Amino acid sequence: MSTAKEKKYAKRMRNQPSNVSLDKSDQPAKNGGREAFHPDKDGSPDSSRQQERGSHLQSRGGRGKEGQSEASRVPKYITATMFAQARAAEINAMVKAVSQKSSNSLVFQSLPRHMRRRAMGHDIKRLPRRLREIAKKEIEKSVHQKKEQPKSKCRKARRRHGNLQLEFNRRQRKNVWLETHIWHTKRFHMLKKWGFCLADRPTMKSYRACYRAMSNRCLLQDVSYLCCVELMGKEEALLQALSRLCSIDTGPSFAAVACLAGKRQGSLTLYRADKYPEETLGPVTFIWKPRCVPESTCETRQLWIWMHPGLKQDILKELRLVCVCEDRPDNAVSSPELAPAPAQEEKPAGVKKAGKKRKAKDNKGEKAVPVKRIIGDGTRAIPEPYRWTSTQTKITIRDLTMEFVRYRLIGPYSHCVLTSTLHAASLHKETENPGPHSWWADYCKSPDNVQLHNRQESLFQLLQGIESPAQLPFGTILGLTVGDPRLNLPNKRTTIFPSVENYEDGDKVKSLVKSGVPVECAQSLIWSPDVRSHVLDNKIPEQEMNRLRSELLVPGSQLHLGNSESKIPVLLIQQPGKVTGRERPGWGSGWDICLPKGWGMAFWIPLIYRGVRVGGLQQALQHCQYMGAPFVPGDFPDTPAGVQSAQETADCLLGKYTRRPPAKRTNFIKHGILAPFCCPWDQLTREWEIRARTETELPAVKQQEHSALSEDTCGAKTEVQDDIKAESSAAAGTGSHVVQGEGATCGRGFSVLRNKKILRTLSTCFDPFSREGLKARALSSQQMSTLLNTFLRDFPRSLVWVRLSMVTKGNPELHSLICIPSEQDLLHLQRMKSFHGPEEAMHSDPFKNKIMKLKKDMKKAKSKSKQDPEKAETKEASCERLTLGLWPSPLPEVTTHCSRVLLGYVTHGNFSMVAGCGEALGFVSLTGLSHMLSRQLRDKMEYVLIRCPTSFQYRFAKLSIDI
Repeated sequence: MSTAKEKKYAKRMRNQPSNVSLDKSDQPAKNGGREAFHPDKDGSPDSSRQQERGSHLQSRGGRGKEGQSEASRVPKYITATMFAQARAAEINAMVKAVSQKSSNSLVFQSLPRHMRRRAMGHDIKRLPRRLREIAKKEIEKSVHQKKEQPKSKCRKARRRHGNLQLEFNRRQRKNVWLETHIWHTKRFHMLKKWGFCLADRPTMKSYRACYRAMSNRCLLQDVSYLCCVELMGKEEALLQALSRLCSIDTGPSFAAVACLAGKRQGSLTLYRADKYPEETLGPVTFIWKPRCVPESTCETRQLWIWMHPGLKQDILKELRLVCVCEDRPDNAVSSPELAPAPAQEEKPAGVKKAGKKRKAKDNKGEKAVPVKRIIGDGTRAIPEPYRWTSTQTKITIRDLTMEFVRYRLIGPYSHCVLTSTLHAASLHKETENPGPHSWWADYCKSPDNVQLHNRQESLFQLLQGIESPAQLPFGTILGLTVGDPRLNLPNKRTTIFPSVENYEDGDKVKSLVKSGVPVECAQSLIWSPDVRSHVLDNKIPEQEMNRLRSELLVPGSQLHLGNSESKIPVLLIQQPGKVTGRERPGWGSGWDICLPKGWGMAFWIPLIYRGVRVGGLQQALQHCQYMGAPFVPGDFPDTPAGVQSAQETADCLLGKYTRRPPAKRTNFIKHGILAPFCCPWDQLTREWEIRARTETELPAVKQQEHSALSEDTCGAKTEVQDDIKAESSAAAGTGSHVVQGEGATCGRGFSVLRNKKILRTLSTCFDPFSREGLKARALSSQQMSTLLNTFLRDFPRSLVWVRLSMVTKGNPELHSLICIPSEQDLLHLQRMKSFHGPEEAMHSDPFKNKIMKLKKDMKKAKSKSKQDPEKAETKEASCERLTLGLWPSPLPEVTTHCSRVLLGYVTHGNFSMVAGCGEALGFVSLTGLSHMLSRQLRDKMEYVLIRCPTSFQYRFAKLSIDI
């Protein structure tokens, strides 16, 4: 019998009893086509079965010899009892076979397709009557198997305001939401970083649209995640303490005249106390509260320092150190204002447990609406303090994170959007009822305050007469008190354009552009915590606002609240945009608007209705790239936050790399890339330092031992190589560089050069159009070396922030190599302008065979793991340390590993729609840069080579240092 017939036979016989079988020949028997019964398994024939078979043969008469043999076995008589027992057993076996299912499907699934309905799977009564009992048993069996799940509320109950708020507070225990979180989650990809849940990028395609908004219209971003730390004390004590954290070599400090007066926002880079130029903490911006009396210098001053949330803990710790604040917080002040935990949130009066009552009511019988809880800081745990006071310096430090809402508007129309959205608050009259805003009535009692408010309003209206925010002085601050922006909300979304011709105050606009906002107009009531809390407590809810709109006689008309209208103090801060380099000055300028907390959505929706486009973290990165500015914290490798950011990026890239099959991913060892997922800055600067030290020692060796020149030179070179290897192995032992590209750690041996004087000198060497650049190109190699050696004495292991523009086609990528071109490369480019660049030869992979052998040994060890488990674990650990395509630790020399000498790495690279070509931002070694300048052709000093990690092709780029 064939295989197909055997399978068919086995399928037919799978539910048959053991003592009954069919003829395996699958052919009709010779006895009239009837099936013959075979004896039992034990070989003893059943007498009753033989009697039945004999009776049949006798009735049919038999056929030939076969019939005679069959007839000889037929019994002469039949015992009724035994015959009935045998038939009963066969009937029971047949009933059992019929009742058993022939598959694993349920009864509902075994129905014909024309009878299947979705309702039959839940309601047994819809099934045919003959299948209902079986379906009941199946349901009972499945109920016992499944675990009892907790009863969840229906969707209608879950969507009630009180239940929603409880759920939102629970979800904010780990990652705090901004006030615009719900709006962003419907339109953006969200990202959990730095203790917040932030908008990363829009779900729709908007990369080019956001660029057009930044260049020609207005782009809106919610930067409320920026942390604010307040310092209060005497001006002299504050300046003395803060002077230890910064240096005037890097630019203006906290004592800059315009910033100290309070009319400008300043920016600088902080270091640990008295550690400049090493141990960088990160960049910050600061605002001084304007003086009430300019002549007084000993009064109590107030200072706000804004920083990235990734830098907050380190900076706050250093501020407490220099201000001599005790570790013990001011508990008497911090306890009542501490942000409550969402789990322990107090419920409003009258609100009962969710799900017990459909509509809760308070004591007055009105519907009780749960008040939205403003969640605290995402970078600080709930029990941690937020205020410290020094008994020695009388300085108070207060953490104001999440106490403000800060929006950033980028683009030339940003001031038009602000003037259209905001309107100055109406003055309070003495004859009118002050209403719920008594603080505004008290403020308007003073004629000086009324005059100041009118002056601020007139300056705010003058903003419509300028073409771009970049025309104003850098960091201009304007204080203002505005009315509720929800009252002048347009009926539909519109686009705002500037109307310069409507303003004829040309002289006032020129004065504003030239001298900026006066100091007295930079004052704002937002500095007062009492005013901020009063504004939050007396805000009209959105529900009440909609109810008042519905009661208007003319639907769609503007709502007038009179004295009940909220007055909100705001602070407008000008952002200068691109301030470095000569190309596109002022690009990306705009305004920051700072509000009290709780008013986020009240200002967000009116701004959206003015036609702005909204961006996220990716748009902020795009904005920094096009300005040529470093992005916080990734572009600060000498800070703890920059190290952590590089580690997270490396882990993410390594995870993507290892998830791909080995045959479908790049072998970076063959491409000559030692660290494809990170930038080993420590090893790069160390090797260049040793190389420069060797080059300065070799001439002395030549003068002293001229006779043994060749021998000494070889010995010096060997010594340098030994030094590099020794220091590399020492760094590997201390964990100061990467293992298989998993991340980069920041050794304290290197730093980023931020000395303005040195950077200005270096930038002139790469500027062929300036007078200083022409003078630098006229210097000889010896003079250039002498000039640069003075910088290297103080900063031997420093990195320089550079910008690179591709000469020909090509888009640089993340972690691309920046290399020094050889003399032949530059001569080839000079002869043929279309020369793209040299190519790197393929490297050999010395670890490929070793990895394959380890995998084979690991498979064998697994099979013998029962005999020798320790040996199997050793093989598996050694195989995990090696990844196919990645160089293991420790890394060899990174500067001379390829055919071109390595100068630095690219941290950001892409096609720039502003420049119309590929652009990159990154760091290069200061020692390597001086080496290149002293040896490169004078007319090609700014040319370098860039090679992407996944390519063998080098491409030419122009290097520039923007100051």
